[in-house]
Amino acid sequence: MSSEEENKALVRRFYAEMDAGNLDAMDDLVAEDYLDHNPPPFPGLDSGRAGLKQAFQIFWDATPGRHEIEDQVAEGDKVVTRLTAYGKHVGDLPGGLAATGRDITESAVAIHRLQDGRVAEHWSARDDLGLMAQLGVVQLPAPG
Repeated sequence: MSSEEENKALVRRFYAEMDAGNLDAMDDLVAEDYLDHNPPPFPGLDSGRAGLKQAFQIFWDATPGRHEIEDQVAEGDKVVTRLTAYGKHVGDLPGGLAATGRDITESAVAIHRLQDGRVAEHWSARDDLGLMAQLGVVQLPAPG
């Protein structure tokens, strides 16, 4: 297996462990000094891997679900993943967003840089506006 294929497999495992709620696996999969260039919108989280685990726990408790990988491309030490996240908003989110019970879907493109067999950096573009509309935080104009 090429290093690009190994890198893609590591990122797939990263999402699979997250979907299983296995945050302890992040100790093996993510560098301690992990750098998220698009951190979650929650104040007061630690930096590095510890902050990533805190953010995942918040999302897991409030919106349990899964990630479906649509496409992956790897070159050198980077993996680009186009994915869709599915969940249900069953718990409160920071900032006063009470559980709605709604099903949610969010599309995203994530770039992970790997170093020494671990995720070291992350960039993403997510449809946060669409997610906020699904949660009733914003109302989008009617089409047409």
